[in-house]
Amino acid sequence: MNKRQEQKEKTRNYIIDVALNQFAKDGLTTTRTSDIANAANLSHGSIFAHFPTREGLLDEVIEEFGTRVTNRLHELVEENCGMRELLWAHLRGIEEYEAFYTRLISEASLLHESARNTLIGIQSAISFHLIQVAEREMESSKIIKMPLNLMFNTWVGLINYYLMNRDLFAPGESVISRYGQRLVEHYMNLISRREEVN
Repeated sequence: MNKRQEQKEKTRNYIIDVALNQFAKDGLTTTRTSDIANAANLSHGSIFAHFPTREGLLDEVIEEFGTRVTNRLHELVEENCGMRELLWAHLRGIEEYEAFYTRLISEASLLHESARNTLIGIQSAISFHLIQVAEREMESSKIIKMPLNLMFNTWVGLINYYLMNRDLFAPGESVISRYGQRLVEHYMNLISRREEVN
């Protein structure tokens, strides 16, 4: 890669980072490309030089978020981690981008089709990793046997419920920081064999 290509890639990644923060702050459906350009101290045309459409930029931002969250889960599964460790890694990944993820799940039904499909892809990747660990722990009788789709949906539903109701649970602060321990412990209590709970 030559210097010009490196600079172009660096600027593109910078725009994605700024856009992720701007979408988290102002909303996925209401943030304009001009808002992102202003926050990045770039010309409006620079945004379109890297991303031909606003929708394309949003897709890339969602995909980058998903990559950041799922990469650590992938590493842990390869290391044969346990369910509790995987759940914590998932929460830590969300916590780093909590405001963006909360916007993403709350505005999902308003997004264009490719953005919704990208979100589905992220959830599928997370589900895949959780299922790998769950199957291993079911086989070794550490957790109870249950339908894997319900196991995943219960975990994500629990997280999403707290995030979507942040004003009730953690006004002005991080839901994951405040309730992460409680959420993991509650979920583990639901799925663990009684002798494995403590």
